[in-house]
Amino acid sequence: MSTENLPRSPEQPPRKPRVAVVFGGRSSEHGISVVTAGAVLKAIDRTKYDVLPIGITQDGRWALTADEPDRMAISDRRTPSVDQLAESAEGGVVLPVDPASREVVYSEPGSVPKALGEVDVVFPVLHGPYGEDGTLQGLLELSGVPYVGSGVLASAVGQDKEYMKRVFTSFGLKVGPYVVIRPREWEQDEAAARKRIVDFAGEHGWPLFVKPARAGSSIGITKVDDLSGLDEAIAEAQRHDPKILVEAALTGREIECGVLEFEDGPRASLPAEIPPPDTHAYYDFEAKYIDSTPGIVPAPLTGEETEEVRRLAVEAFDAASCEGLVRADFFLTEDGEFVINEINTMPGFTPISMYPQMWQATGVSYPELVDRLVQAALRRPTGLR
Repeated sequence: MSTENLPRSPEQPPRKPRVAVVFGGRSSEHGISVVTAGAVLKAIDRTKYDVLPIGITQDGRWALTADEPDRMAISDRRTPSVDQLAESAEGGVVLPVDPASREVVYSEPGSVPKALGEVDVVFPVLHGPYGEDGTLQGLLELSGVPYVGSGVLASAVGQDKEYMKRVFTSFGLKVGPYVVIRPREWEQDEAAARKRIVDFAGEHGWPLFVKPARAGSSIGITKVDDLSGLDEAIAEAQRHDPKILVEAALTGREIECGVLEFEDGPRASLPAEIPPPDTHAYYDFEAKYIDSTPGIVPAPLTGEETEEVRRLAVEAFDAASCEGLVRADFFLTEDGEFVINEINTMPGFTPISMYPQMWQATGVSYPELVDRLVQAALRRPTGLR
């Protein structure tokens, strides 16, 4: 008998893309990552996407967490943690290791593993090592899961301030004077390594900024005004990274610019200026996130200066082979030259962070920003590209 005239069941509507928002992590920027994730979870369009929040604890466990953005805010000058949000103290989330499957599984000791469904794209709002530095990106490449932001190489370059500066210099972007002390140098001849820094100060003058080479959010950074504060600053930087970077202080205005990947390529936002904070020696962690020192958006620059810094921001994005988004930080020196300080491949993304504020001033709202990043990730394949 022919089946042509039999009634057909209505087709199932296509399912919404599933976005796993991954946050927390093992770095010293764990708390800010949780705050960022809360803002993304609030902003993402639930009519357009299904959302799966996954937190990584500070000891590296992947936890299923509550989808409760209001619990992911700074409170009493303290940042939240994944442990406060995890649905279980022992359960773990496992990504697929087979690129043919995007099924995410949750398991607890003594229980049958539970399938959480397929994930179409990961939004990794992790800052610092073990998340922003190419390690998570490599895992997602192996799993065959698309993700928001830069790939393995660009993420690694964007995290390591030494190699970031080397890449920029090779592409003709101007960077400030710096010296790097690697862990082997410090371990083998501490006095010689310290002398290199003192000689650097003799050439470029005090103050110096002593930094962990692979950290962000201004964590572990010390402004050193003279020799008496050097050893303490080195010890503080080494608490976060055995490799340290020492930079000469640059006199000038701090200017930031956001880059976002559109369908036709990367575009730059209107820039912002970070004025010197009244109650802090420089724009440190507390000034950024706790006391919320306001930036000036858009920056009071001439039209020519604005176009120049936007052009340089896109050049930096391309030089490091970035994808998705970048915040590029510059100094505008007294002689009118822009010197690039660094890029962030997953910049602070809270509503008070400069990256979304710059795009808001450029005409892209926070929810649209989140949507554009997810759509850019969905357009890109994993693997070589």
